[in-house]
Amino acid sequence: MNQFLFIGGKGGVGKTTMATTAAIQRAMAGERTLVVSSDPAHSTSDLFAQSIGDEPTPIDGYDRLDAIEIDPDAAVENHLRETKRALTDQVSPAIVNAIEPQLKLAHDSAGAYEAALFDRVIDILQTAETYDRVVFDTAPTGGTLRLLALPDALELWIDRLLEKRTRSIDLFESAAIGDRTPRRTMSDDPIVQRLQERKDRFEFAARTLRTETSFYLVVTPDELSIRETQRASDRLAANELGVDGLIVNKLTPKPDESERGAGAAFLRSRRATERERLETIKSIGPPIVATVQSQREPPAGDQLEELAPTLTFE
Repeated sequence: MNQFLFIGGKGGVGKTTMATTAAIQRAMAGERTLVVSSDPAHSTSDLFAQSIGDEPTPIDGYDRLDAIEIDPDAAVENHLRETKRALTDQVSPAIVNAIEPQLKLAHDSAGAYEAALFDRVIDILQTAETYDRVVFDTAPTGGTLRLLALPDALELWIDRLLEKRTRSIDLFESAAIGDRTPRRTMSDDPIVQRLQERKDRFEFAARTLRTETSFYLVVTPDELSIRETQRASDRLAANELGVDGLIVNKLTPKPDESERGAGAAFLRSRRATERERLETIKSIGPPIVATVQSQREPPAGDQLEELAPTLTFE
């Protein structure tokens, strides 16, 4: 099993419950475990019935389990501060102040949250050496796929910026007159250094996601969820990120043999339909690692411990 587990799926299929259960399972197995919620609609704190912050928070009742709920607003704000700090190293404060409105506008635009969130995820990946297992409860599938596609897209973008910066330095050196030494060379140019640092981060992220990460999708036995899961599996494969397994959640419980009436007839009919859909789910490709019945209320507390043995990640 890889150190990092990403658990995703369509909104409402029970990703948080499954991610939290997986984290409890690994902690109960003696592993030092961290569960990270990157879904803006956090509910991990509700399942554990305690407040969880943007830094590792010990979970009551477990010696080896911590949790993080990434604060999206804080992630974007930190990203903005880091960008301004980097600019301050390159240009005068007056210029930074002049372009600050444009920076703020950029960080309020579409995609800013994904970029800031990905930076926070990289931080967690890079500082996870104290944990045996890190379980990520991800946003709904579309946001997760955009997040996972960022390393390659950003790496390509930075390569182009590095190329343009190198050409500008070459032109500057060519324009040097007589014995005058150019103010910047490639070896000490702060912009090149900054771009190279970013490139190294994204290369680390891409390598970690492909070699040290397992991906599991939560699916429910309805046609919309099944289609979404198929698309997600195909898109992950296109990014060289295979799905290691499927967790089928919210299966209809079986009525007692003695039960009769409209309710029991409905459950039996629904179960027959779900058996057909399970065959469709199997055809997606990745193995089914767990099947979980619908609960009267969303599982929490001790119920998560009871659910933990049903998940198989080996």
